[in-house]
Amino acid sequence: MNNPKETSKRQVRREQIRRKEQRNRLIGIGLISIGAIFIAFLIIYPNFKPVGAIAAPLTFTRPNVDFNAAGSPDAPIRIDEYSDFQCPYCAKFYQDTESQLMETYVTDGTVYFVYNTFGEFIGPESAATAEAAYCAGDQDKFWEMHDIILSNQAGENQGGFADKKILAFAETIGLDMNQFETCFNANTYKDTIDQDMKDGMAGGVQATPSFVMSYMVNGEVKTKLIEGAQSFDGFKQEIEAALAEMGQ
Repeated sequence: MNNPKETSKRQVRREQIRRKEQRNRLIGIGLISIGAIFIAFLIIYPNFKPVGAIAAPLTFTRPNVDFNAAGSPDAPIRIDEYSDFQCPYCAKFYQDTESQLMETYVTDGTVYFVYNTFGEFIGPESAATAEAAYCAGDQDKFWEMHDIILSNQAGENQGGFADKKILAFAETIGLDMNQFETCFNANTYKDTIDQDMKDGMAGGVQATPSFVMSYMVNGEVKTKLIEGAQSFDGFKQEIEAALAEMGQ
């Protein structure tokens, strides 16, 4: 026959264990909730931060602009840039080299220059800015968006290119905001951006910026991978070598 005192002690212990388990469950739920709120805050907060000042982009002439390309499609040399708008070395190429390349070889019909994004290489803000540039291209302002983005880098995936900031860029360069937002919010160019990365990798691209130079010699397509934010002299050497190979 059970001892009433022992039964009472067991009941007390069971109740203590039950309360402890319940308390641990509540603590666990609380910690999970706090974690979820913190993560949501990190995601949402950048869109509530003040936009802040927007730096003016560099201004230089790109001849015969057609969406994300410049120059003549019939040029003997084509250069495809593969770039990430968050990449500081991509900004360095834009700031230090691109204008000379445009003025010297694109303007005179030697080079056809095409800008390609490189997927979500650095992170989500890479894809967002790529989408913004292509959507701006629908209004013939791809290069204006390209320039203002690269002139306003603020760290990688730190909220510098939150949607609110991108919309401010779009307003600054004078886009039709209804048309832009419809394109941007629908991720209209997601497949194009994904394909950009596949195309770049097929050409040997492993980092940004990289440039695939292609030209024809005796009916055969030749390609040369140029890696990094090379100086103008670096590009000049590669272009002149290709021209010599073509007998020009």
